[in-house]
Amino acid sequence: MIELKNVSKEYEGGVKALDSVSLKFSEGEVIVIKGMSGSGKSSMLSLIAGLSKPTEGEVVVDTKHISKLADHFATSFRRENIGMIFQKYNLIADLSVKENILLPLVPLNLKREELDERLSRELERFSLMNKKDTQVKKLSGGEQQRCAIARANINNPKIILADEPTANLDEKLSLSFIDSLLAMKSENRTIIIATHDPLFFDLDFVDCVVEMRHGKIV
Repeated sequence: MIELKNVSKEYEGGVKALDSVSLKFSEGEVIVIKGMSGSGKSSMLSLIAGLSKPTEGEVVVDTKHISKLADHFATSFRRENIGMIFQKYNLIADLSVKENILLPLVPLNLKREELDERLSRELERFSLMNKKDTQVKKLSGGEQQRCAIARANINNPKIILADEPTANLDEKLSLSFIDSLLAMKSENRTIIIATHDPLFFDLDFVDCVVEMRHGKIV
């Protein structure tokens, strides 16, 4: 499903976020990328999502050489196949919970019945039904995180990429999120979680834990 071939990523100023990383992930796997801040976890997710391109090497996602796609093709591929859960949410503060969750579906021109069905499913799954008309800026950090998770899942993506998904959740909500991951795995989603939260390191349904340090696999 996902392969990184000798991938390096260097930013301005000579900062090397990834250094000759090679990995393969199979369809339906749950993978945890662990490491301290600055270890390269977020950069790896960004490359897999096609949000950035490697300085060297190649990234292949679901047979697509995503690192070689033009930006508009990468955007289209990401919208159809990948759900992103960002560490800082990337929600639109003045829109409601409902509007934020539905945003990925706007280009698809789905019927109202289909939109309502998908929305209700996610609102119930993440305990947001009573907040659906609330502006995001009025939510707590945990509620915003759940809204971001629901938005990532609304399009039934093959791949879920989560960057520190429990950073702003208490233990109860973190465990609830883990239950949701298990449900998504049962739907054969490929899930990659970048985190330093020890809750994820010994889960029975995690197929692989990859430790990063200074842009390399430990």
